[in-house]
Amino acid sequence: MSASASTSIDPREMRQALGQFPTGVCIVTCRGDGEDCGMTMSSFNSLSLDPPLVLFSVDKRALSLPHWEQAKGFAINILSDNQQAISNRFARAGSNKWEGTHFHRGFAEAPVLAGVAAVFECRPWATHDGGDHILFIVEVIEMRSTPDRRPLVFSKGRYAKLEQTQDVAPWPLAIHY
Repeated sequence: MSASASTSIDPREMRQALGQFPTGVCIVTCRGDGEDCGMTMSSFNSLSLDPPLVLFSVDKRALSLPHWEQAKGFAINILSDNQQAISNRFARAGSNKWEGTHFHRGFAEAPVLAGVAAVFECRPWATHDGGDHILFIVEVIEMRSTPDRRPLVFSKGRYAKLEQTQDVAPWPLAIHY
């Protein structure tokens, strides 16, 4: 049953309310069926530390969905705050996203973008139906980060900048409720 059939939630109002929750911005890439695919996403989450799992989702209407489903590996490129232009380029469907894009090949030939704040190279773990999206749960097999780069942030329908953080004690590794 679709959300519109089961509830009276207006999709535009839901999108606006979700915009109150700031997210990082990433470009998820893969090589599926011999073709490079990449799209800007803010629907990226951590899921598990043991095993190391993360997830992202792809709209069922995406023309590239069959490539994502066939991919043997993915690169989740966490963008730096100076990468708004590449974020915008990969957010558009049908554009020549790869022209002038600097990258190298990672696990299973997934493109790893230059200048990112972090990258997670992953292999497929599971997929699940998620309403109008397909959820991809992937296992992290390699990762790198550049702590001196600030992440690109999106909130209320636009890019935002993080202010310099204060030096404080790090969060505990495990929070028990």
